[in-house]
Amino acid sequence: MSEAAPRVWAAYLGVAVIWSTTPLAIQWSGREVGYLFGVTARMVIGAVVCLILLHLLGLRLAWHRRAWQAYFSVALGVFGAMSLVYWAAQRIPSGWISVLFGLTPLLTGLLAPRLLGEGPLSGWRLVGILFGVAGLVAVFAGGLTLEAGSWKGLVAVLCAVSLHSLSSVLTKRVGYQAHGLVLTTGGLLVALPAYFFVWWLTEARWPDWIPPRAGLSILYLGVVATAGGFSLFYLVLRHLSATRVAMLTLITPVAALWLGWLLNGEPVGWRILLGTALILLGLLVFEFGERMPGTSPGT
Repeated sequence: MSEAAPRVWAAYLGVAVIWSTTPLAIQWSGREVGYLFGVTARMVIGAVVCLILLHLLGLRLAWHRRAWQAYFSVALGVFGAMSLVYWAAQRIPSGWISVLFGLTPLLTGLLAPRLLGEGPLSGWRLVGILFGVAGLVAVFAGGLTLEAGSWKGLVAVLCAVSLHSLSSVLTKRVGYQAHGLVLTTGGLLVALPAYFFVWWLTEARWPDWIPPRAGLSILYLGVVATAGGFSLFYLVLRHLSATRVAMLTLITPVAALWLGWLLNGEPVGWRILLGTALILLGLLVFEFGERMPGTSPGT
């Protein structure tokens, strides 16, 4: 990268922090008001905030062919992946969402060589990803119990992970060099009609009462996670490889657990300590394994 590197890595850290808080907020935002209201309200708020920010920053949406392609690629994740995650969050613990999204680097690593022409995962990078996935397994093994029928939620999240990975790779492939806020706004505007159509199709109703926690969660997800998080994500995706960006999903699950320990008194056992160590080791191997003395590129 160039002189923009500090800004990009700051955005990378910002996405990690925001994504660490979203699984639980997604669960809270759908309780007592319905998951469809929660996700649709979030996207409407996010779109409004993004349009206001575009005006304040003097940015404009483009509507040429490549821009449309980029917006639809973004919308694949904004609508496809997010709607599935919200549906699944009412059926499985939020931790499992983070665990399954830890598969993103593997799926992205498989898609990127075919759709982006990025080199195939080298031996060291594959080892780093496997360490990270092993860390996720160690953190959550035996820590969560599933009720009967929860397999539907797991399948939905696996589909969401696949759509998220495909969305990132396709957005990168289009190569539209726009501001992250422009990509986010365009993707939201394309995705919103799909949300409204599903709302009409399912005859969803406006809730009679919005509990404070659900309302604040929707507001947080709309303003911070959508307008802020998505914009930072597409800024990072513009400057880093799709596979490297996908490593974010290995950081956020463990970060969420440590935040719970610090802020909510949730227990941290030996599995979390082991999993954290494995994930950090995986990130180090992924980033620096090929630079070790005696290591040739691609090994």
